[in-house]
Amino acid sequence: MTTTKATRTLLTLITIAGLAMAAHAQTDAQKAFAAIKSMPGTWEGKGPDGHPLQVTFKVVSGGSAVMSEILGHEDMVSMIHLDGPNRLLLTHYCGAGNQPRMQATVSPDGKTVTFNFVDATNLASPDAAHMHRMVLTLLDDNHHTEEWTFVDHGKEMKETFDLHRTM
Repeated sequence: MTTTKATRTLLTLITIAGLAMAAHAQTDAQKAFAAIKSMPGTWEGKGPDGHPLQVTFKVVSGGSAVMSEILGHEDMVSMIHLDGPNRLLLTHYCGAGNQPRMQATVSPDGKTVTFNFVDATNLASPDAAHMHRMVLTLLDDNHHTEEWTFVDHGKEMKETFDLHRTM
């Protein structure tokens, strides 16, 4: 009887420990958001036209969102936030006057976060000009790239920013 009771107690403790570990395990979306939250500061590089480009990242709203502001190309803002534990979203406030929303997928190594178009506000028609994709590649703590894909009536235009942290 004592052995059976001890076995049950041990199994209960193992189950509780397993549930606790599962509760603390982060989803890919949560891991990607944590990585993006570690990017606050100023990042500099050159735009596709060779002109200086600056991107700032700032954790806002009590840590529930990250604001990215592109300066020097066209001044634009993007907000990145979780929508539940499994969905990471980016809303891009574009110079084109619309606001595309994109949902993230994360590469197996966690270093590349691809945001793909879901929908948009103020988009005149589905084929009207809008940002359609943004690929964020985290190369190291002080270096990342952003590849932005703009679509206008089926024609894709890509711009890549190679950015280094300055502050």
